[in-house]
Amino acid sequence: MNVSNPVLSPQTNDAAFDDIWDELVWRGLVHVSTDESALKELLAGEPITYYCGFDPTAESLHLGHLVQLLTLRRLQLAGHKPLGLVGGSTGLVGDPRPSAERTLQTKEKVAEWVASLGAQIENYLSFEGDNRARMVNNLDWTSNLTAIDFLRDVGKHFRVGAMLKKDAVSARLNSDAGISFTEFSYQLLQALDFLELYRRHGCVLQTGGSDQWGNLVGGTDLVHRVEGVSVHAFGTPLIVNSDGTKFGKSEGNAIWLNPSMTSPYAFYQFWVNAADADVIERLKVFTFLSRAEIEDYAATVANEPFRREAQKRLAWEVTSLVHGEAATQAAIDAAGALFGQGDLTALDEATLEAALAELPNTASTPGASVAQLLVDTRLTKSLGEGRRAIEQGGVYLNNAKVTAVDAVADQLLHDRFLVLRRGKKTLAGVTVNL
Repeated sequence: MNVSNPVLSPQTNDAAFDDIWDELVWRGLVHVSTDESALKELLAGEPITYYCGFDPTAESLHLGHLVQLLTLRRLQLAGHKPLGLVGGSTGLVGDPRPSAERTLQTKEKVAEWVASLGAQIENYLSFEGDNRARMVNNLDWTSNLTAIDFLRDVGKHFRVGAMLKKDAVSARLNSDAGISFTEFSYQLLQALDFLELYRRHGCVLQTGGSDQWGNLVGGTDLVHRVEGVSVHAFGTPLIVNSDGTKFGKSEGNAIWLNPSMTSPYAFYQFWVNAADADVIERLKVFTFLSRAEIEDYAATVANEPFRREAQKRLAWEVTSLVHGEAATQAAIDAAGALFGQGDLTALDEATLEAALAELPNTASTPGASVAQLLVDTRLTKSLGEGRRAIEQGGVYLNNAKVTAVDAVADQLLHDRFLVLRRGKKTLAGVTVNL
């Protein structure tokens, strides 16, 4: 079993629900679907095979993909059989974005990203037991497919008028960028995935983000046309804050699952800073806490929001799930130490560097005055203001109060870092280039 994190280890679903479909609905994971009553009946019956596809458009999965990974896991915990598909062929083509054409990557780069994403996906599923997961790559059934065979066997089942109505295609057609035939054909390739997985594994359900709905139903339609059977799909909602803020690679603010792209510290801070209006929905989607536990946190948010207990639990659960408990505790310790509630010298270099990267920061040379660093980090507007702040006892260097107005910053952490604080909460980082 690849899943070793205790957060992912429960063997039964929430006892508060009669079946997995009701739980998915309560958690807000069903934004759109094929026949809901048929899906509910299907998932309450004998184990089925289902899948979700992940295209290698970057070297790591991100927050939006985590919704799909946990949905796959929830269905597996209910006894169903997951297929994790990495798009070795669809990644070579590119799913149409609403704004502009994707830059095509080399075959070597796509293959590298396929391996990277596959390794990430495997962390969230069990590969043992009667309903063990399996990984698949759509390059396996397209690499030897000729253009003529593709047009005859797949293309003839699609109508251009319907393809033009897909949201991403329509948006591009109405933009200055237009759309290439390559990206226009993407929906046929994704539909072929469902058909092949039905034939090879008896797969009857596809999940994905609601922004992929046109592609999802393209697959159900193709299976029905070719095989004469009804298969299903449902789309999860996009992750949007209550203020309308979106998250994702295209938005430029993706929260990556790879720790070298989004550090565990930054990852933890993202969750612990969730707004009160968002935190309960995040607990439903991103944790395996029971309905009773989440409802208790909802009451705490309503009655004692200042405690931020829901945010702390959310941050612990999701960061532990993705990065492990040790990295999560290190992130918590770092946050405490930065604000004078722990030992900065006890933080490992990587964690401290990641924490400082989230702060206003500057580079400096050895021997700089504390007053000058206050200006350089914009904690004060002038040297005079900096000196007055020091005289008033409100400036700290590496959590030690600075008492001399002409003090020099010479006590480096890991031989290159400084933590500067004004008052209780205003922080900045300094990297000293020796």
